[in-house]
Amino acid sequence: MGKHDKPVKVGLVLSGGGARAAYHVGVLKAVAETLPKDVKNPFPIICGTSAGAINTLAIAGRAGPFSLRIKKLEAIWHQLDAAKVYRTDLFGVLKNSFHMLVSFFHSGYALGKPKALLDNTPLRELLDNYVRFRHIREAINSGELDAVSITAMSYSTGKSVTFFEGSDVHESWAVSRQLGLRTELSIDHLMASSAIPFLFPAIQIKDQFFGDGAVRQLKPISPALNLGADKVFVIGVSDSPNSKNRPPPINHSPSIAQIVGHMLSSAFIDSIESDLETLKNINRLSEHLSESEREKHGLTDLKPVKFLAILPSQPIDKIACDFLDELPGSIRMFLRLTGATARGGGVNTASYLLFSKGFCRKLLELGYQDGLAQRQEILRFFEDE
Repeated sequence: MGKHDKPVKVGLVLSGGGARAAYHVGVLKAVAETLPKDVKNPFPIICGTSAGAINTLAIAGRAGPFSLRIKKLEAIWHQLDAAKVYRTDLFGVLKNSFHMLVSFFHSGYALGKPKALLDNTPLRELLDNYVRFRHIREAINSGELDAVSITAMSYSTGKSVTFFEGSDVHESWAVSRQLGLRTELSIDHLMASSAIPFLFPAIQIKDQFFGDGAVRQLKPISPALNLGADKVFVIGVSDSPNSKNRPPPINHSPSIAQIVGHMLSSAFIDSIESDLETLKNINRLSEHLSESEREKHGLTDLKPVKFLAILPSQPIDKIACDFLDELPGSIRMFLRLTGATARGGGVNTASYLLFSKGFCRKLLELGYQDGLAQRQEILRFFEDE
């Protein structure tokens, strides 16, 4: 990088995926060990959705070197269990299930407090105690952070809304059904982004209700680009669709959990894979177009975006099968009834709720090993251009 060149802005994109987001932290641990220990923050732009939003604000909302922040976040995931995320007592689960069932047949009943199968009050308390929201503004003012965003879906308008805090150069945007709104991030934004439909309750922010941001976010990398990222580091939570280690297909009639699992995958996984493919195609096109051709076709703003994507080297669905017994009895009973088992074909659904120490630690280790395996790619990615 030349003496008078602007520094390259690196964006970090963390996808959604419930308990699968432990994988993010393992990869980031490998990044922290690969880079110099005194690096304050290698990602001036950090964007997350759903559980990825939790990791995003857990990183942005703490002080100290990047390696220390990741170490603290790893410690949280190491000790995480279902009871710290949602109520697991049988009475609480049955009560919420009853209220949810009644709301299906009595529309007026649903107009009160948002209904969901699980009560995630414990998660709100955990995050409210851990994330230092004031540090986000302090980090932006000091230049350590350029922007941080989390995305939620508005049930009221059907639009994907990216809430962000950033330096003064950033402005709100509106593209099709995607909005970018400058705001002061809070625990409500975080809970909204991670409120998986039906499982966790919608969150009211001003006059609208919001839920999990992955549901309507067709372009999960776009917030980082809209906020000025020159290159992006993407961490997904699903193995490659071409992986040879994927479990065999289920040939019986689909269970409820299997259907829900595919719907969740279309939100959490398919969009990130599609966006990465689009980015590859744009980069290929940009490389083959001359300046005159760009001008002729009105593509003068088209430029290649360097990116590095790290995805699980093993199928997380398959890993989840080994840890289903670690879930509380009330949750296991609910999951069995809906077919969220290996035999029922719905283990994918269970993996999003599998906040157990064994499962989370396994994903932390998998992410760490996958990150180390791409150590040279990580170093090349962070080289100045």
